[in-house]
Amino acid sequence: MRILEENWKVLTSFFPTGWQQMAWQSGAVERLRKFRSPDVLLRFLMLNVARGYSLRETVVRAKLANWTDISDVALLKRLRNSEEWLRWLCIELLRENVAYRLEEGTSRAIRIVDGTIVREPGKTGSQWRILYSIRLPSLVCDFFEVTATIGEGSGESLNRLPVGPHELILADAGYCSVGGIEYVWQHGADVLVRVNPQSFVAYSPYGRRFSLLPRLRTLSKVGQFGEWRVVLHGQGSAFAGRLCAVRKSDCAVQQAHRRLLRKASKKQMITRPGTLEFAKYIIVFTTRSSGSTADVLRLYRMRWQIELVFKRLKSLAQLGHVPKHDDRSSRAWLYGKLLVTLLAQKLIRIGRDISPSG
Repeated sequence: MRILEENWKVLTSFFPTGWQQMAWQSGAVERLRKFRSPDVLLRFLMLNVARGYSLRETVVRAKLANWTDISDVALLKRLRNSEEWLRWLCIELLRENVAYRLEEGTSRAIRIVDGTIVREPGKTGSQWRILYSIRLPSLVCDFFEVTATIGEGSGESLNRLPVGPHELILADAGYCSVGGIEYVWQHGADVLVRVNPQSFVAYSPYGRRFSLLPRLRTLSKVGQFGEWRVVLHGQGSAFAGRLCAVRKSDCAVQQAHRRLLRKASKKQMITRPGTLEFAKYIIVFTTRSSGSTADVLRLYRMRWQIELVFKRLKSLAQLGHVPKHDDRSSRAWLYGKLLVTLLAQKLIRIGRDISPSG
C-alpha cells in the first residue's frame, strides 16, 4: 500500500496546475460527502476508466483499500458530473504537449488527422466519433474532439481542426472535400489528402474539367508515378495543387478488387467498372509545391501512423467500446480514456528527457 501511495503521488505530480480546484469549479465536486478530497474521487474514476473495472468492482476494491464506501450508482453519478473536469484535464495536458513541441523549434509541423468510431455495446447503443490529430515524428496528440456521429457538425471534416500557418495536414479520403481543403489553405497551411475519385472535382490550369481516369491509364507499369497540376474551385476562391498517383502492384490490385466486390455483395450493390479501374492506383492531392512526386507519395505513407495509434488506444487503453448508457457518462468515460493516453505520453516524454528522481 505504501508503494501504491507513492506511485499515486508521483502520477499526480504530472497533473496540470490547479487540477483539484477545477474539480469544484467544474461541478465534479459540489459536496465531498464520503470522498475526503477530489484526489480520492479521481482515484475512483481512474480505477473504473484506466483499469477497466466495472462500477461494482471499482467500489469493492476501493472499500478494501479503505478509501471510502459508496454504491456503484453513486459512483456513476460522480462520473457523469466529472465530464467537464476530465475534459479540462485533457485540454491542459494537450497544451503542455503542444507547447513542448513548439519549443523544439521544428521548421514545419506535420500533422496526421483522422477519426475513429467508438460504440456503446448492444444494438441500441449510441456511437461517438473521436477526431484525433497527432504530430510527426513524436506521435504526440495535439488535438481531439468528441462528438456524436449523427447531427450537424459531426461528420469527417478538416473544418473542425484548428490549423496554424506552415503546417502540413495529412488525411485519408474521408477528408477529401474542397471545403475542408480550402479551409486549411486559407489558414496558410498545406494539405496532403488521399483522393476520393467519385466525388473529386478538379480543373486544369486553363479552366477545363479535369478528367482523371484517362491520365491514370497512362501509368501502365507497376510503381510508375504520374503528376498533374490542377485547380480547385472553393466557395470564394480558386487555388492550385498537385495530383500525384502511383500504379499499385498486381497483388495489391487484386486485394483492392476483392474488398470492393465483397463490400458490394454485402450491400447488394453493383460495382462500377470505373471503381475497379481507380482501385489500381494510389491517388493523392496536395497544395504543397515543394518535393518530387515520389516524395509526396512517400510522405503520405506516414499517415498509417495514426492507424497504429488507434490500434494502441483500442487494445492497450481499451477504447473499443463505451460501457455506459447515457451521453454524459459516455463522454466522461471517453475523456477519461484520453486522459490516460495523454498522461502516458507525458510520462514517456519526461522519462526520456529528464533523469528520474527518487
